[in-house]
Amino acid sequence: MATMEDVAKLAGVSISTVSHVVNETRPVAKSTLERVRAAIEETGYTGNAIARSLVTGGTRSIGVAMSLLANPHLAQLVHAIEAEATAAGYQVLLGDTLDSEDGERATVRKLQARRVDGMLLTPAPGDTATLEMLARTGVPAVLVDRVSHKIKLDQVGAENIQSTSALVSHLAEAGHRRIGFISGVEWMGASEERTLGYRLGLGRAGLRWDSNLVAGGGASPQDGVLALRRLLTVPERPTAVITGNGAMTAGAYREARAHRLEVGRDLAIVGHDEVDWAELVPPGITTMAHPVDEIGRTAVRLLLARLDDGERPPETVLLPPVLNHRGSCGCPAPAPTAVPGAGFAEL
Repeated sequence: MATMEDVAKLAGVSISTVSHVVNETRPVAKSTLERVRAAIEETGYTGNAIARSLVTGGTRSIGVAMSLLANPHLAQLVHAIEAEATAAGYQVLLGDTLDSEDGERATVRKLQARRVDGMLLTPAPGDTATLEMLARTGVPAVLVDRVSHKIKLDQVGAENIQSTSALVSHLAEAGHRRIGFISGVEWMGASEERTLGYRLGLGRAGLRWDSNLVAGGGASPQDGVLALRRLLTVPERPTAVITGNGAMTAGAYREARAHRLEVGRDLAIVGHDEVDWAELVPPGITTMAHPVDEIGRTAVRLLLARLDDGERPPETVLLPPVLNHRGSCGCPAPAPTAVPGAGFAEL
């Protein structure tokens, strides 16, 4: 493995000059800078980020803790995160939380051991102990996609109240009067907001709230299966259902088929989160698609702002989703439209 001394010999400079170039601790002449960079390229020198962090106080790296299985948009999200981080001079280290409390805790510890400057985290369902630890100890961190108003951390996700209300209004305009709702994980702010949006939409449509039409409390396809199974046992069962995320949309769709219900005719299904298969099934699934690229880029910007000023108040950024109208709601589909009402809020 190449050393700093190897680079110095090849470039014809001192080791301290190579150190200044690598760590950007002091300006050097342009010709010297070019020779050192050429020598680094030729020798393949990578340096020691951990050792360098002891001197500079940072590794110029960002840890990303997310579930590789539970997030259907992970590749797109990580691509946006990496592009924004790279432009700012940071590298990205990815850890899989397995969407579990233990996996989340282990991943955060591993990233901390790598001395990342800050973290982007999609919280796992369940206990919030890891998030509370990050907030309590002042570790620079941003929650991505899954927002919780109970945690004092920077966060970015999709706007949920007006977008869920819009889904209810859309179904009501199509003639539905028994509209069910499959909610998400109870402690997450997004789930609370979507429930509020559901009730708001019912009120706007002149429909009565019925607790029998609400089921869920999870995030997986199986949660969607069980929730719809319960809703279909209600004496006056729903003619339309809104799901809280893409995974539960898949479960609800599967359960509807198991009951030999034709989606879009016997039962309308619409949901939050765009899914890869939305246009591949007959009929296509109407979704409220989250702005994944902008969520990723905004998460990095929030983290960099936190690294620059650790005393700034925690900020929550809510970005407007887009309604992708397809056949699962049982009506003709116009072009996608942005949903108004999103914005910025402080915790």
